[in-house]
Amino acid sequence: MISVNNVSLSFGKRVLFDEVNINFTKGNCYGVIGANGAGKSTFLKILSGEIEPNKGSVSISPGERMAVLKQNQFAYDEVTVLNTVLMGHKKMWDVMHEKDAIYADPNATEDDYMRAGNLEAEFGEMGGYTAESDAATFLSDLGIKEEMHQSLMKDIPSNMKLRVLLAQALFGNPDILLLDEPTNGLDIETIGWLENFLADYENIVLVVSHDRHFLDAVCTHVADVDRSKIKVFTGNYTFWYESSQLMARQLSDRNKKTEEKRAALLDFIARFSANASKSKQATSRKKALEKLNIEEIEPSNRRYPGIIFQPLREVGNQILNVENLSSSVEGRKLFDKATFSVNKGEKIAILSKDPLAVTNFFEIINDNLKADGGKFEWGTTITKAYLPVENSEFFENGLSLMDWLRQYVPPHVTDADEPFLRGFLGKMLFSGDDIMKKTNVLSGGEKVRCMLSRMMLQNPNVVVLDQPTNHLDLESIQSFNEGCISFPGIVLLTSHDHTFLQTVANRVIELTPKGIIDRLMTFDEYMEDKRVKELREEMYGQVVMA
Repeated sequence: MISVNNVSLSFGKRVLFDEVNINFTKGNCYGVIGANGAGKSTFLKILSGEIEPNKGSVSISPGERMAVLKQNQFAYDEVTVLNTVLMGHKKMWDVMHEKDAIYADPNATEDDYMRAGNLEAEFGEMGGYTAESDAATFLSDLGIKEEMHQSLMKDIPSNMKLRVLLAQALFGNPDILLLDEPTNGLDIETIGWLENFLADYENIVLVVSHDRHFLDAVCTHVADVDRSKIKVFTGNYTFWYESSQLMARQLSDRNKKTEEKRAALLDFIARFSANASKSKQATSRKKALEKLNIEEIEPSNRRYPGIIFQPLREVGNQILNVENLSSSVEGRKLFDKATFSVNKGEKIAILSKDPLAVTNFFEIINDNLKADGGKFEWGTTITKAYLPVENSEFFENGLSLMDWLRQYVPPHVTDADEPFLRGFLGKMLFSGDDIMKKTNVLSGGEKVRCMLSRMMLQNPNVVVLDQPTNHLDLESIQSFNEGCISFPGIVLLTSHDHTFLQTVANRVIELTPKGIIDRLMTFDEYMEDKRVKELREEMYGQVVMA
């Protein structure tokens, strides 16, 4: 168990935590949620001992080992990939080196060899004799090929380094596991592997993530960081979100009787519990829900942006025709022979094992990049808005947010005065003096929200979204997701956010070096389809993980 006792932390006048008291117990996975800047990552650093609180303490049950997902990709540059993973179990690593040093010492005494014998026993008890094969298995499961295992960390791609550090944290069955954004840099198949691993994990896990599907798949509890406090709720993220929204609606309706409110919430809990029976952690979740005290559920005071795309006109019969489109980079074929048409009512997930393929495709159809071959044509009724994965070029001029947005006012808007522009910025939670903030000092999340203001201003009937959840907090992701579901126009998107893809898309197109796979189905149906899996293996010329 890990206990947090009266922990307080402040930076100057800014209070992050005020007398926080929580116990985290074995067998549970806690999703740590909160708005950007609320202190989620800081809290994990307090638990790990990296940051000392101003007041209070953190205690761990004697003999328990904690593992932390490290963020510094360069800390192990001169270490091999396999050894980096083994170093995740520091005690085992130290014991191994101490005993090996004794055996290598020509002047070792009898007492030294007695010491080495004791170390051998300790090493065995910690699983040392299978450590290398166990570490190699973790690496392979996370998509790191065996030929990389003996490479130095500095010599492997940066996205692979993140996976090695994740393997390091998971290695050795730690009693307490702290994971800050563990899905960063992972593809959907590898995220699925991690979901399964953590769903079956029997020790304590605390995880910070903006991936709602991941939180729903692994979490038994939600630790909500809000108002300088942390409160733990039973259930996963979706249960917390829908419960808090339900309570907020009930509080706003003062005419409802208390018993009616209670009955409605109990009915919701019963329905959620029934749905949870299909989850990987059905038994533990159902038991947890049975113990739930509904009086503990509170409405969230989060601020959700208003991401609402309102088309100026409906799309016509011709939307987008793509014919034999191809693209490559430095001799590497990204996609080839892409041929399809977009139809009314479609919201299409564009996929590829190579994320650069989708980005290049989106850049081509938005006239920012030339294709190697083929052609595409938009219909005359189309007004599109594009959210690129990289947006830094839009924010180099240092304008105020008001002046920045003004330069994107479309011709059909004849009266773009300050109140009009303030309305679009206000929907993205920029209020008061925020609109005078300079664009060259914005955070990643603020830049994305500015780009969304720009898109909404266009009144598009087609939106093209390249990794739309990057840099956004859970509140913005939730709002964006709901906005795309209710949008009456066409959506073309790619994302690592499973929930976003599953709830928005009704068609899936995968770009491969040997053509496309095109299915009129949901994302989950696509990923589970046996024929699709066979096609993917054929198209990529390699085995694709289920």
